[in-house]
Amino acid sequence: MANQTKRRGNVFERLSEQATRWTGTTASFMIGVSIVVVWLVMGPVFHYSDTWQLVINTGTTIVTFLMVFLIQRTQNKDALVMQLKLNELVAAVHGASNRLIDVEVLSEEELRTLERHYGELAELARKEADLSRSHSVEEARNRHTEKMRSRRAEPPQGPKPKG
Repeated sequence: MANQTKRRGNVFERLSEQATRWTGTTASFMIGVSIVVVWLVMGPVFHYSDTWQLVINTGTTIVTFLMVFLIQRTQNKDALVMQLKLNELVAAVHGASNRLIDVEVLSEEELRTLERHYGELAELARKEADLSRSHSVEEARNRHTEKMRSRRAEPPQGPKPKG
């Protein structure tokens, strides 16, 4: 029973993926435009009747209804894929803040707190010449403090002599 459900799910997944790929093509757009043009040309033949209008209204409503679900499915899958790729990068980069892995499950208040922290990080980064050195708010604060201390303590250095 579980295998049958899985196969059915795979069939629907493959069907929706194919439909997504196809509906994003120039050919599908041209078919849609052609349908509208044929409908417009047929207007005088049917004396612009209510039935003539109902045909296009019903057709576009059905297509729109189905496309909403198809687009939402595609966006959900794309968002999940992007989130997984970003999680992998965060996990793989030495010094990256692991608090961002699985960040999508945080509450809005927690997300705003992180946003404030990264706003502070952005402010510190604006003050630095090299924007690529900081990986987390804590590291940025520490590095910023260390850099400021060392700059105050050391006189400016010119080019090192060769030799």
